Amino acid sequence: MFIAGATARVAAELVGVNKNTATYYFHRLRVLIAEYINQHYGFDGEIVLDECYFGDSDNDQSERGEPVFALVKRGSKVYTKVISDAKCRSLQTAIESRIIPDSIVYTDNITCHAGRGVNYFKYYRLHHRLQFFDKKERQNCINGIDNFWGQVKRHMHKFNGIPKAHFELYLKECEWRFNTPNVKQQLTILKKMVKVKF
Repeated sequence: MFIAGATARVAAELVGVNKNTATYYFHRLRVLIAEYINQHYGFDGEIVLDECYFGDSDNDQSERGEPVFALVKRGSKVYTKVISDAKCRSLQTAIESRIIPDSIVYTDNITCHAGRGVNYFKYYRLHHRLQFFDKKERQNCINGIDNFWGQVKRHMHKFNGIPKAHFELYLKECEWRFNTPNVKQQLTILKKMVKVKF
């Protein structure tokens, strides 16, 4: 049920268990996925950095929601991180922890993304994502990050609200699903994670 993207409530009804039981096990699976991702991902080559804000900000325009940044390796995988704020120090720490030195990083015109990282990787600021080597590269990159953010928002919408304390676990689940689109492969990886942990 988890692999199919069902909510814990739906899974509980279909399997005939208490909703709290299903919620507990789904939570444990998300914890395993987050641990797996944090141990296995490092990025090199050409990487795109983007930011997104999650949360209900309709009532207060000054609050944009929970800041999340994503690293996308062109034609490959994505890595996400919830940060305490979108200030330079938070972004720099998150970026440098995942990008292998001498990589090429593309981002928008936010100067603080570079920070000390300019000493570790080649950094290109792109004004509103308009300057790429060619139109095909630009479109592939934009499609990749936009597809990911769209997938995250669709998946999260099913839950009618996620506790802030668990938001990053749900985000990591979305990251894992995006990076492993094959359902059979998802099941195989999840079984291995459960076997190793328990």
